[in-house]
Amino acid sequence: MRTRRLRKEVPHLEITAFINLIVVLVPFLLSTAVFTRLAVMDLQLPAQQSAVEQLKVQNLQLEVVIRKDALEVGDRIGGLIQRIDRTGTEHDMKALQQLMVMVKGKFPDQREATLLAEPDTSYDQLVQVMDAVRGTVTAQGPKLVRAELFPNISVGDAPVVKASTGGKVLKAAAATPAGGRS
Repeated sequence: MRTRRLRKEVPHLEITAFINLIVVLVPFLLSTAVFTRLAVMDLQLPAQQSAVEQLKVQNLQLEVVIRKDALEVGDRIGGLIQRIDRTGTEHDMKALQQLMVMVKGKFPDQREATLLAEPDTSYDQLVQVMDAVRGTVTAQGPKLVRAELFPNISVGDAPVVKASTGGKVLKAAAATPAGGRS
């Protein structure tokens, strides 16, 4: 009697459904990835420094404090540079930009600034001050040229000021992430 062997075929992997899925997903993912990058702004949080590093005379540690009634521009070590009082309903961004241009002229290699905001500061105010500190637009002939001032911005909470002490700072808050307010 003769036995018959069944021939087993090697199973093939069916990947056509997977390829169809990839063909649909790749263009969708690529189109959404481009738009999400437009809304991203890189922020750098300030690093903790020892007291010895802060005593360098040549090193400017620029701080802009957003208060309800004014913008306070100063050096963390040297103190207040200028207070720009609020006029009307908005802060004077042109005066802030002019001051930033003067500070940049004195410290051309400096790229860092710390932005400290009170807890009730609106997002729009925060973005306007960031834009004024990061750069300015100047006219050179018929062209408008964007000049970079202090592009590396750290964001934190403003020091607390109580009215009963005559406006003196009672507690200096360390710079924290913008979402780190309590």
